[in-house]
Amino acid sequence: MRIEDALRLAQESDLDLVEVAAQARPPVCKLMDYGKFKYESAQKARESRRNQQLTVIKEQKLRPKIDKHDYETKRGHVRRFLEGGNKVKVTIMFRGREQSRPELGYRLLQRLAEDIGDIAVVEAAPKQDGRNMTMVLAPTKKPGKKPAAAEAAPAEAAAAEG
Repeated sequence: MRIEDALRLAQESDLDLVEVAAQARPPVCKLMDYGKFKYESAQKARESRRNQQLTVIKEQKLRPKIDKHDYETKRGHVRRFLEGGNKVKVTIMFRGREQSRPELGYRLLQRLAEDIGDIAVVEAAPKQDGRNMTMVLAPTKKPGKKPAAAEAAPAEAAAAEG
């Protein structure tokens, strides 16, 4: 259809002629109420922003020589953060001679990952970076599905070895 005919048709029906695909040959146009279209697209954008979830990363700091009760308290904090739907960055801080024994921190992080394996997955494995060792834990999407398989694999490996 010619442009003049399309414009006349749009004026008669009290709508706007909007070019939909300019690169197509011939260009594709559509008759619509452009103000209403802009308003509806803004409403959809606002609604999608409202439904977005902000990812919050909580941090829990430990030391390699942590006492049993202190460890249990920190583990409880990590569990509470994960149940709240937040990711948790666990940091082990090494001081002085502790820096020569990074395996202590690694074992502590592994123990923590096993203890809360029912509600979390390790998103970033333990990694030494300067005086600190960090690990990121994320809550599981469906509690009970993945942890059962994760707990069964180490148990089977231990049974095969022993």
